Amino acid sequence: MSSEKGNVSRTRPQRYQNARAFRNDKYDTSAQRKKINAKLHDGVCQHCKGVLEWRVKFNKYKLLSKPKKCVKCLQKTVKDPYHIICRPCAGKLEICAKCGKEEEIVIPIDKGQDRTMSVTTKNGPESSGLEGELDFDTNFSSTESDEDSDVLEKQFKSMNFERTEI
Repeated sequence: MSSEKGNVSRTRPQRYQNARAFRNDKYDTSAQRKKINAKLHDGVCQHCKGVLEWRVKFNKYKLLSKPKKCVKCLQKTVKDPYHIICRPCAGKLEICAKCGKEEEIVIPIDKGQDRTMSVTTKNGPESSGLEGELDFDTNFSSTESDEDSDVLEKQFKSMNFERTEI
C-alpha cells in the first residue's frame, strides 16, 4: 500500500486520470458566477493572485455579503473577498491587500479603474451587461486629469464605432 511506512516510491501510474478539466460554469450559469469569473484581481502579490485564481477556477470563491473591517484604518471598507486591507490603504501603503506583506504588486490598484474596459474589449461586441456590477468597489478619484478623460473618451468612441459596423 502507498500508506505503508517507508514506501515512498510508486510503481504504477495514477489509477483515475481526468479526461476533461473542471469547468466552474458548467452547471452554474448565474450572473453571480459570470461576475466572479470576470473579476480582475488587482492590488495583490503574485502568490495571492494565484490563490484567488485557484479559488475562482475550482468554484471555491465566495463573494462577501457585507463589507469587512480593514486592519489598517479600522473602517468597514474591505469589499473584496479574502482581503484584509481596503483598496485606499493598500494603494497608499503599496502592500498586498490580501496578505498585507510588502511584496511586488502584480496589477496596481489604480489600474483597476479600467476594469470594465478590459472586460468589454476581451468579450468583444456582445457585452454581458455586467459593466455596472463590476465597478461597485472601484474608487474614482476627482483628481483625474483632462488628458486621461480624453484618452478614455476616444477609446469609448472607437468601441462604439466598432459595434455599429458589425
